[in-house]
Amino acid sequence: MKLAAIVPTLGRCPHLERCLGALRAQASGDLDIEIVLIDQGESPSEIPAGLADRVIRPQENVGFAAGTNLGIAATASEFLATVNDDAIVEEGWAAALLAALANDEKIAAVQGVNMQLDDPARVDGWGLAWNAWWQAIQLGAGESPPARNAPAREVFGVSATAAIYRRVALDVVKVGESSWFEPALGSYYEDAELAGRLRSAGFRALSVPAARALHAGSATAGSTRWPLVYGNRHLAAARLLGRGYWLALPR
Repeated sequence: MKLAAIVPTLGRCPHLERCLGALRAQASGDLDIEIVLIDQGESPSEIPAGLADRVIRPQENVGFAAGTNLGIAATASEFLATVNDDAIVEEGWAAALLAALANDEKIAAVQGVNMQLDDPARVDGWGLAWNAWWQAIQLGAGESPPARNAPAREVFGVSATAAIYRRVALDVVKVGESSWFEPALGSYYEDAELAGRLRSAGFRALSVPAARALHAGSATAGSTRWPLVYGNRHLAAARLLGRGYWLALPR
């Protein structure tokens, strides 16, 4: 079985090398890992040889969504992992998630429990949901994690921070010839918007407690991230609910 792990980066993350090394260590037995680094920094990232099988440089910061699309287009793997450059997956992460995907072809996406890197006893998130203010939220954020042997549970969608997708499901809901994630959303709400398209097409998403990862979290965009966060949430919700969403919004 082959898994392609796509890692977009701006080259400034101090966790990048550790992230790639943890992904490389997932390979075992019949599981082969292809690591595709989308290097969007001003200058090429300096990483040790062997940590990436392929490096794609778009020559500019095209955002998480468009960058990940470049990685998907560059591989023929049946299963696709999206991993932030500040996420470090633990031993057995890929095997646990792929086992969950194998149970049902209608399962399009899976994620584990992401823990906070600076406080590993607290959850960063174990799935996506929507709250009463039409905000996509990380389930379990700040809480204690579920037991590793707890059963998988269905969620609205997975966070692309560290997740695995079934390629054939992504192909069903593509928004363009080479666009699986909506490139117009840049780096915010792109995973929530994709989750809505997958659910509308009859696919499901699971959270798998046996799979764990550490996530540092990033504020690379600084104060510029907030207009994107608040604007993109409306675009994602409108894609899910249709044009009537705009009429239902409080003025």
